[in-house]
Amino acid sequence: GDPVAVKSAEVDESKDQLLVATNLEFAPFEYKEGENIYGIDMEIAALLAEKLGKELVIVNMDFDAVCLSVGQQKADIAMAGLTVKEDRKEYVEFSSTYYNAAQKIIVPSNNTEFDDCKDAAAVEAILKTKDKTCKIGVQTGTTGEFYSAGDADWGFDGFDVETKGYKSGSLAVQDMLNGNIKYVIIDAAPAHCITEAPQFKAHLCCIFK
Repeated sequence: GDPVAVKSAEVDESKDQLLVATNLEFAPFEYKEGENIYGIDMEIAALLAEKLGKELVIVNMDFDAVCLSVGQQKADIAMAGLTVKEDRKEYVEFSSTYYNAAQKIIVPSNNTEFDDCKDAAAVEAILKTKDKTCKIGVQTGTTGEFYSAGDADWGFDGFDVETKGYKSGSLAVQDMLNGNIKYVIIDAAPAHCITEAPQFKAHLCCIFK
């Protein structure tokens, strides 16, 4: 269906509010257009607040602070396209999984390295040939970062590249188009949103599994 704008109140300790920690840089899960807030996570948050009879407050912050804010009792819940991860379970409880994500690699439109790749293994084989001179952009704290840099909890070996973190996937893509990094790795749904955006569409080729 069509995205529905979600209204957020300001924090007011005198009111019965539901404080939702998020990062509004992860379309289609949560994002802003002008002053309006959109995204499936935010629509779910609005329905939850209504069900609980509470006023919804959306608290925007860096992605890697979202779960921590709940653990530190600065927010009631976190909704930010979060992947269930063992170290996060140490300070938050997760709902049942409602979406299975895959990682995608974004490359400039003149990059043909991955044109013949048919699956993830073929992409990984190319990435394994890269060294520290190759810079891969990711959104800090996301699965893309764990995948590129390596993460023992998930069994990701990572690659022998320089993994560079950004506050959002779109900032990483812009830096790639500026020639400062080679690729960007991010969840599939945000990757599609970024590459379909008018400011990027003409400059990017397809996204590879």
